[in-house]
Amino acid sequence: MNIKKLVKQATAVTFMSTLLVGGGAQAFAAEKDSMDYKDSYDFSHITRADMLKLPEQQSSEQFKVPQFDASTIKNIPSAIKYDEWGNKIEMDVWDTWPLQNADGTVANYHGYHIVFGLAGDPNRGSDTFIYLFYQKVGETSIDSWKNAGRVFKDTDKLVPNDSILNNQAEEWSGSATLTSDGEVRLFYTNRHPWIEESGFFGKQTLTTAQINVSEQDPNTLKVDGVEDFKSIFDGDGKFYQTVQQAFSGGDYSDNHTLRDPHYVEENGRKYLVFEANTGSETGYQGEESFFNKAFYGGSNVFFEAEKKKMLQSPDKKFMSIANGALGIVELNDDYTLKTVMKPLIASNTVTDEIERANVFELNGKWYLFTSSRGSKMFIDGVDKEDIYMLGYVSDSLAGPYKPLNGTGLVLHQDLNPYDITWNYAHFATPQVEGNNVVVTSYMTNRSYFSDHHSTFAPSFLLNIQGSKTSVVKDSILEQGQLTIN
Repeated sequence: MNIKKLVKQATAVTFMSTLLVGGGAQAFAAEKDSMDYKDSYDFSHITRADMLKLPEQQSSEQFKVPQFDASTIKNIPSAIKYDEWGNKIEMDVWDTWPLQNADGTVANYHGYHIVFGLAGDPNRGSDTFIYLFYQKVGETSIDSWKNAGRVFKDTDKLVPNDSILNNQAEEWSGSATLTSDGEVRLFYTNRHPWIEESGFFGKQTLTTAQINVSEQDPNTLKVDGVEDFKSIFDGDGKFYQTVQQAFSGGDYSDNHTLRDPHYVEENGRKYLVFEANTGSETGYQGEESFFNKAFYGGSNVFFEAEKKKMLQSPDKKFMSIANGALGIVELNDDYTLKTVMKPLIASNTVTDEIERANVFELNGKWYLFTSSRGSKMFIDGVDKEDIYMLGYVSDSLAGPYKPLNGTGLVLHQDLNPYDITWNYAHFATPQVEGNNVVVTSYMTNRSYFSDHHSTFAPSFLLNIQGSKTSVVKDSILEQGQLTIN
């Protein structure tokens, strides 16, 4: 850490101690100039000024997720499995992602579209594993999706000399690419066991494997096992928070994330963009965050007023440890870690959780998207039922990124969670032609109903023009539909 930062932190400690002793408002007035600073750490930020504009902006039809007809929503017919006693289980299916080409368009795998998705028994919250669904290219009905079953066998994780992989408890979200030699390469999140005594999910690790898929007959795909199964990245501490940093002090209130790896290429080089939290050299969490103008945006008057409000907020502790980020690492040609890079964007003091990293190039611009919940944000006027997809644009993959539509708002919905058309985990997929992208998501909360399971939501279109986006009117597609051309 540099001398400037050490002095700044020492000043912060002295100031906070003065407040505790009784200096109060007088100490604040006297010391605020030496406390305040502005440091962007050379990447972009989701600012408080932008997020405070959401409650008014989200009322526009431009951003509203379409209203869906509940009477038409179906469970995925093929989303079934059998337990060890042969009992049939109709599964929930939530986060999904398509097999994509290197440019983000949907891949054609020998005449099939493939979707990987998290699925499991509605009555077992810990039953979270990746399944492979597929349909013939040209088909769109939810009834046309078939299920090839779980991607990994329980024994696949017992890879020699990979103790991180050996301890996997669940499989969380990721991405998949069709390689230049025609192989299916999956990236996902290895989640370690729940730690009962401390009450938090275990370590999350970005992980990859080659998935061998064959056609059994003209209508059936089969998973023939996996190879080159290995861990890639679980944080470095400097650019991205590790699970040890988050919890080693014995405070388990932090929402640590390191997940959702999204594969992308630029100029033939391989990258993963993922959800994380900032590390010690990229604007780490803590009360020092309240004094960094880069996290606020807006004018000095706004900064002073918002800072004062935050320092007095009952959510002060949680704001101080909110340091969500969309990170990036470069990979070697064998999909091992090559270089850890600074985050593309971070959300210090706003939220700890910006999920489902998704980035692609369109018309010479790079578009970066993320899903977030109002219930995880610390922004006045945003409530727990607000669901967002935020978006940003840049001239290059590495940034800097600027917010779409002025603030970053791209999609919004605020349905009652017990509405079966409630939807989340929105994922934008570019098409072969045009400025419209297909947005997929899942619909219906897990285990909320006995007869309605989490399922593919109807897709819809989002139009992208430069730094502006809008939901295309009357563009609702079939449940789970991936392409329009």
